[in-house]
Amino acid sequence: MSDKSPPGLRQNPHRLRDRADKNLEAAIGRSVRRHRKQQRMTVHDLAVKTGLSAGMLSKIENGATSPSLTTLQTLSHALSVPLVSLFEGYAEPRGAMHVRAGEAAEVERSGTRAGHQYNLLGHIGSNGSGVIVEPYLITLSEHSDVFPAFQHDGIELIYMLEGTVDYRHGEELYRLLPGDSLFFDADAPHGPEALIDLPIRYLSAICYPQNG
Repeated sequence: MSDKSPPGLRQNPHRLRDRADKNLEAAIGRSVRRHRKQQRMTVHDLAVKTGLSAGMLSKIENGATSPSLTTLQTLSHALSVPLVSLFEGYAEPRGAMHVRAGEAAEVERSGTRAGHQYNLLGHIGSNGSGVIVEPYLITLSEHSDVFPAFQHDGIELIYMLEGTVDYRHGEELYRLLPGDSLFFDADAPHGPEALIDLPIRYLSAICYPQNG
């Protein structure tokens, strides 16, 4: 059977990581790739600045080779970062947060409208993925304002749990029922335009770059 998954959806979550994923070379490779992308440089751009071949840089970024100290100094200079920053993430702990039923903190997110109850379901700050995710349980009642003009950075996923809402994204209006989901670019105006069946509860996951 051919793999027709969209690009970026081909990771195997069941794959057991081997030692190479946890060693120093892999950590250096992740750091080099992250710093390069933060500066909007291609592998070719970095190759020109360092005098290293694109093939060698690819091996370094994939943790497939152990770069010498001279090579690391060349990379740190080309990326305009301290040498020590290339070792970030080595043996870095991976966080988790367990929130028990009914204990999610009620928060007032920037731009929250009257009557929109946001319960934060967890939070992990700085992490190796380069992405921040804000997961919320959102509850709307008869006291909630409608406001189809939220705008913020990142992408957002909504998954309906209870009730019915007409939810606007840009020029489109979607009627969301329990079990429905809506995945969208959050930079476009969006939000509940009509509260059809109350109470309304849905999960919202907002994702944006860690350094955005």
